[in-house]
Amino acid sequence: MSKSKFIKLFGTGFVLLLIIASTTSSNRFFEIAKHIEIYASTYKVINDIYVDEVNPNHLLNTSVESMLSTLDPYTVYISEDKIEDYRTMSTGQYGGIGASTIRIKGKVFIASVVKDGPADEAGIEVGDEIISASGINVFNKSNEALNQLVRGQAKTALDLGVRKNGLETITNISVIRDKITINNVPYYGLQKNKVGYIKFTQFTENGGRNIEKAVKALKKEGATSIIIDLRGNLGGLLHEAVNICNLFIPKGKQVVETKGKRPENSTEFKTLNQPLDLNIPVAVLVNSSSASASEIVSGTLQDYDRAVIIGQKTYGKGLVQNVRSLTYNAQLKVTIAKYYTPSGRCIQALDYTHRNKDGSVGKIADSLKTIYYTQNKRPVYDGGGVDPDILLEKDKWSPLVIKLIQEGQIYLYANEFKLSHASIPSPEKFELSGQEFTNFINWVEKSDFEFKNSAQNKLDHLITTSVKAKTSDLYDKTLEELKHSVKSHLNQQLIVNSKSIKLILESEIALRYYNEEGEIETSLADDLEVIKAIEILTDTQRYTTILEKS
Repeated sequence: MSKSKFIKLFGTGFVLLLIIASTTSSNRFFEIAKHIEIYASTYKVINDIYVDEVNPNHLLNTSVESMLSTLDPYTVYISEDKIEDYRTMSTGQYGGIGASTIRIKGKVFIASVVKDGPADEAGIEVGDEIISASGINVFNKSNEALNQLVRGQAKTALDLGVRKNGLETITNISVIRDKITINNVPYYGLQKNKVGYIKFTQFTENGGRNIEKAVKALKKEGATSIIIDLRGNLGGLLHEAVNICNLFIPKGKQVVETKGKRPENSTEFKTLNQPLDLNIPVAVLVNSSSASASEIVSGTLQDYDRAVIIGQKTYGKGLVQNVRSLTYNAQLKVTIAKYYTPSGRCIQALDYTHRNKDGSVGKIADSLKTIYYTQNKRPVYDGGGVDPDILLEKDKWSPLVIKLIQEGQIYLYANEFKLSHASIPSPEKFELSGQEFTNFINWVEKSDFEFKNSAQNKLDHLITTSVKAKTSDLYDKTLEELKHSVKSHLNQQLIVNSKSIKLILESEIALRYYNEEGEIETSLADDLEVIKAIEILTDTQRYTTILEKS
């Protein structure tokens, strides 16, 4: 083929490609425009002629949320009235009084108070009941409705009707709202064997800086190793995950890489500063609720063999979100990329792209997972969260313990305890005596709390079924005898579950005397995962062996 013919043929092909591309693009934009027009006309007709009055905002929110539900749970529409809630999640800041609440049978109680915050300064304490806010009774109010009443601009007043713990009268308290910053390091302290412990709750602004301050303070106190507790930490700001990793790995090292459909969403994030300490032994605690940025930190430190990961497999959220502004002050938080740890693995557990026929989402099959290797050539896998180096069985609460918490029995008894005890020992020494736990059992038995074990529930169902089926007298008599034999007295069940109940109750009581710091510190003495971390960090040979090539 001559050069001129080749050029002519190539030019013709190139023009055809441009035409095809242009046609495809035009068709795509036509389809988008067409469906927007259909949606707009449907929305208008429903608002105009539907037989009942409809709320246009609710209609829009429902339709948008339904559309986004076909993608993934992290791509969400944020209406103008929800902006403050989102800002609180991403920055850890909000305008309010600095207190959280708990609901027990419709009543609203103070669950925690920010130290030196507006509520604390106004004399509001854990255990107080909120009766009204701005003159409006809060009984049975939803979280959303309560937030709208309580939160607001800094330096504005909020009038609360408060029933102080143990009193019948209602006190009117005026609280001046302020800008509240949620502390993402609510506690750090030196444990036995010179092991420093840091609780990190969310990846909000200054997370890396706060971890750095805690490590420096602990080292000054004599810490020779560090535990970073990421259990229950759902993640947050990606750059804070990079900052935390930077404390323990050299400058210029890759922490995470994002890969998206658009080139600008594919980025490599590296450490930018000199590390704080390259040699101090580190253990990271994780569980099934450690997600996103928590998985970047644990996965990256694991890839560089820089920390021993302890606990349960993490959640498996390997998706990156970005917030885009929409019209009328609304926003869209949209998934723009997947992230990959330095070894090359993506730890996303669920495949939202390829759904089942019924619309459900399946986990990535083990057969499809790929093996990767850490810096020391230890095998790690993608597609299902970060696997701990030391896998521990999750401590599960019994149905009785769960019901005690859900119905507020633990909370309410802690209030009673506070009324009869002016003080308690320091958090690390506080422990309920046998008599004090017996007092709790007696208090629960006198309350309206009821609980049936699984055998009782199954038998009750069988008795109900037999009544409907009109069974024989002998059969019914036998069931009644069985019912009597499986009956388990409440005090016996409380004694059987005494270990876990005591631990939860001790932490709840400590909260009333020493705030959140005391609550956390009290729980550490019997925390099996913390105990295991201290054991490994104290045994230098074992720590080193875990991080060596398998």
